[in-house]
Amino acid sequence: MTDVLLTVGTRKGLFIGRRSGGSWEFDGPHFAAQAVYSVAIDTRGAAPRLLVGGDSAHWGPSVFHSDDLGRTWAEPARPAVRFPQDTEASLERVWQLHPAGPADPDVVYAGTEPAALFRSRDRGESFELVRALWEHPTRSQWMPGGGGEAVHTVVTDRRNTEAVTVAVSAAGVFRTHDGGASWAPSNDGVSAVFMPDPHPEFGQCVHKIAQDAGDLDRLYLQNHWGVFRSDDAGGSWTDIGAGLPSDFGFAVAAHPHRPDTAYVFPITADIDRVPAGRRCRVYRTGDAGASWEELSTGLPDGDHYGTVLRDALCTDDADPAGIYFGNRNGELYASADDGDSWRLLVSHLPDVLCVRAAALSG
Repeated sequence: MTDVLLTVGTRKGLFIGRRSGGSWEFDGPHFAAQAVYSVAIDTRGAAPRLLVGGDSAHWGPSVFHSDDLGRTWAEPARPAVRFPQDTEASLERVWQLHPAGPADPDVVYAGTEPAALFRSRDRGESFELVRALWEHPTRSQWMPGGGGEAVHTVVTDRRNTEAVTVAVSAAGVFRTHDGGASWAPSNDGVSAVFMPDPHPEFGQCVHKIAQDAGDLDRLYLQNHWGVFRSDDAGGSWTDIGAGLPSDFGFAVAAHPHRPDTAYVFPITADIDRVPAGRRCRVYRTGDAGASWEELSTGLPDGDHYGTVLRDALCTDDADPAGIYFGNRNGELYASADDGDSWRLLVSHLPDVLCVRAAALSG
């Protein structure tokens, strides 16, 4: 069985698990008492680099990195992510850390609150503001969602280093095809049932986006009400929520190898944020959203109230793929067979905010 590194960001620190020979071992918390909203496992270098967005109530937010799987950590002398003085803004939180594709081996993106995108060219040790998104002409009309106003999702295209897609809460999807020099809203077909105009150019409350393994122009989107698919890299979107017990939710993840395959965790409603039907269930599509299958083997059968947040559902890149999710009950579940069956790895963790996994070569 492939060795896997699993990182779990919680309200009170980072926990790191490693599967070796089929068994799991966990350590932590790292960054005790810090909320860890973002983690990236960058496997593009000679050794994996872990990147962590920590949020200390005393010292504020920072980005840390480790090149020895978390045994030691480094923090830049100057804040890695900071707003230029002329923006009159200050960093509240790093919501996303995203290594770019293999053609850009040193580039890492950071999505932040206030809603901004930063780019690093030294594997996450320092970042610079992507000005064109920060200064977008629609920005004065962006409205914060329940979690604030943030860039929380970054998707890069390994075929084209100049193409980047971001999701902004609650402004919607924006795309660039020129390396960030210009940006355009990309929300055609995504509904905003909470707004007077349910189909605005921007203003949708997008919760998460994932890219298909086979067709890189195919994206899956979990909205604040609605699950959608794009077949043209975000140019237009189609509702694929039929067959789910609820199309409200936060998380969506795509299978790392299998085309047309994605996973969601339905939530009852925005005013009742518990698992749909009070059942802990992951749903999988194998036909790009034409149908959905309930995955329940090994998951709790009784009433359950553990909400899965936008970055708390993920896959590794093993074959067969591992699928993982953590919830606000502090439970961490894993599947080693593409989601067909599940096991509880850890319980009684602090509130789980994000989960990331990667297969290790040795």
